[in-house]
Amino acid sequence: MTARNALMRSRGELEACGVPSPSVDAPLLLCKSLGISQSELYRTLERRLDHRERDRLREAVERRKRREPLGYILGEWGFRRLTLAVDPRVLLPRPETEVVVERCLALVVPVAEPEILDVGTGSGAIALALADEHRGARVLGIDTSARALALADENARRLGLPVRFVRHDLWHGLPRGRYDLVVSNPPYVGEDELSALEPEVRDWEPREALLDRGQTLAVVRAARDVLKPGGWLVLETHGHRAADVARAATENGYGPPRITNDLAGRERVVEAQWQL
Repeated sequence: MTARNALMRSRGELEACGVPSPSVDAPLLLCKSLGISQSELYRTLERRLDHRERDRLREAVERRKRREPLGYILGEWGFRRLTLAVDPRVLLPRPETEVVVERCLALVVPVAEPEILDVGTGSGAIALALADEHRGARVLGIDTSARALALADENARRLGLPVRFVRHDLWHGLPRGRYDLVVSNPPYVGEDELSALEPEVRDWEPREALLDRGQTLAVVRAARDVLKPGGWLVLETHGHRAADVARAATENGYGPPRITNDLAGRERVVEAQWQL
């Protein structure tokens, strides 16, 4: 079987199983199986696959047909300028979270060495992107999951970024410090919304990183104790609840909040300044 035949067959199998983007996924799975880049793929379409390559591709396609997230199969995922290692210990970084980083950077650009706290860091995506794009930033990422933190540490080492990751429970408050920025992408999916999610999310991603147990309000309240006067709180929110989060920030003593839409036009990011 040539690479071209394998590509066409894989795409057809994925499409038949209802995978949302077979034309995108099939080439990536083939490249992973062959150990080549996408730019190399179209120069090797007539090459015949050996039995090990065919087996690797078959296994990858079967995993995707079961709706395992593409990122978990590939073992990596792009986020802003970074390529992060990912697996079922963490959520896959989303495009809307890139907007969170964009807003954070806009707020801390005037600060030469901003102290930043990332609450619920997961793979380290936000923390590492901020450290990468603001080289003076001093970033601490916290999470309750030791497994997620191990992966975040791996990403920091591989990327050569000086971000610290610490296991810490939000319900005990936030780590002592005086931060210019507290940022979080807390769980915000309601239990009643799980069944409507795509299988990739509902059946594969860690529930503790998805389900809303009041973490957003907890961050709003706890950040008051660690933000410097004039420091900023930036939160990713549910696409239909940004106004509620903004109201909570106002009720907890923050200055007038700002809501930013994601790339799909949904109200997604809330930022507010601590003024006391």
